[in-house]
Amino acid sequence: MPGPPLGPKDIDKLPASAPTATVHYGAAPLQYGELRLPAGKGPFPVAVVIHGGCWTKGYATARNTAALASALTQAGVATWNIEYRQVGDAGGGWPGTYQDWAAATDHLRTLAKKHRLDLSRVVVVGHSAGAHAALWLAGRPRLPTSSEIRGARPLQLRAVVAIDGPADLLDALAIDAQICGRPVIVPLMGGSPAEQPTRFAHGSPAQLLPLGVPQYLVQSSVLRPEHAEAYRVRAEKLGDKVRVLSLPGRMHFNMIAPTDPTFTVVQGAVLEAVGQQ
Repeated sequence: MPGPPLGPKDIDKLPASAPTATVHYGAAPLQYGELRLPAGKGPFPVAVVIHGGCWTKGYATARNTAALASALTQAGVATWNIEYRQVGDAGGGWPGTYQDWAAATDHLRTLAKKHRLDLSRVVVVGHSAGAHAALWLAGRPRLPTSSEIRGARPLQLRAVVAIDGPADLLDALAIDAQICGRPVIVPLMGGSPAEQPTRFAHGSPAQLLPLGVPQYLVQSSVLRPEHAEAYRVRAEKLGDKVRVLSLPGRMHFNMIAPTDPTFTVVQGAVLEAVGQQ
């Protein structure tokens, strides 16, 4: 049984191991990531870890996923826990937030020159708004090369573990203010779907299907059951493999806490995704 519901401040207080290295993937102060390497010689499978926080400054930082990253590293997976610019940060929102996700992921090629990383086994693990980022990164190669958020050479991913976050921004528009306390998707995208149709077409994972990699959707209080099921059906009709893993409601943050029993679902999905079990 899960423990009592946890909040973001509870997660931030969880112990985390010191990063092997903290590395900037860009020139802006928030364009950095924490690399953690397991014991052993490698090469290691890699999980790019992306925190949530309503895409908006002041909700969450990479500290929110540091304990998760530490636990995955302890289980034998190298982790790249990234920070990025959010709405309210200089350069955040469209296109900067997306460009940061892309640049941070592609920076694994540079990290692999110094550290023994297996770039054939890279998965992205995102929580809440970071789940949207994780799924989008898998679909990014499908964007036209002219897209300002695609990047020149998107790194090929093995799988995605999207933890209780939106897979379809159009679905999430109806509930974002309820979840985050204010509208956050329109500020992220710089307008509504009617005002910015190309941005929503390029920035929402559901509009990029099929993603071409296995997808694990951990569903709880933010990713509604009906939205998870609609996405799964649509994705599988297009040839993708999608598993929906449902956890009790109000456990949105518990599932990224290694101290909570529900974390075993998340860790199991990641280890399966990288081929560790």
